[in-house]
Amino acid sequence: MSGARVALVTGGGNGLGAVIIRHLHAAGYRVAAADLDECAARAVAGSLDAAGGTAIGLALDVRSRADFEAALGALVERWGGVQVLVNNAARTVARPVMEITAGEFDDVVAVNLRGTFFGCQVFGAHFRDRGHGRIINMASLAGQNGGTATGAHYAASKGAIMTLTKVFARDLGPSGVTVNAIAPGPLDLPMVHRTVPAARLAELKAAIPVGDIGDPAFVASLVVQLASPEAAFTTGATWDVNGGLFMR
Repeated sequence: MSGARVALVTGGGNGLGAVIIRHLHAAGYRVAAADLDECAARAVAGSLDAAGGTAIGLALDVRSRADFEAALGALVERWGGVQVLVNNAARTVARPVMEITAGEFDDVVAVNLRGTFFGCQVFGAHFRDRGHGRIINMASLAGQNGGTATGAHYAASKGAIMTLTKVFARDLGPSGVTVNAIAPGPLDLPMVHRTVPAARLAELKAAIPVGDIGDPAFVASLVVQLASPEAAFTTGATWDVNGGLFMR
């Protein structure tokens, strides 16, 4: 494993982040599950490699640039560097737009948008200085259609992530760094089941052209593909995985 690539996934302690961590590890990556809940991050890493040779859990609050810098430093010290960042951490609140408070708006945007910005800045600089890197940002269908089961603050932050992806892709492209986004629709994840009441789930599926919600494993496999060295000619793109709910 001396030549193995290294990837860090924010929000890696549960949900889609944990699925992505497992797929990257299965593809031969050394992985760091980074999460505000350090215990959850360590549990995911431990389930892959109890000894910590190929998987570790880190505490990381994406609202803090210093936390990103500390995580980067830890990976450089442990494995000599890192080649892939997946900005996956997110906060979702389903709230009618006229009921969103200033505090809640700021909190959601700080996690989803500012967290992605800091990650791209800190890891993007590291990748740029070494002439190679892959950044994958998790956007959302909600950022494309305004959201139907999520709050306006969540939808707005996810739309802005797609714009940030283009900005960083343009800035870092000449240095061998690609930056892409994935915009999933509803996936078979605990967060979706918490957000969409069981009584509405059948209606939701019926409204999706393919007739079902998505498989998180496919999104994770797309992350693995975009993270690969061979993905050098794909940058600034948003990859839609939404069952046909949004077509362009």
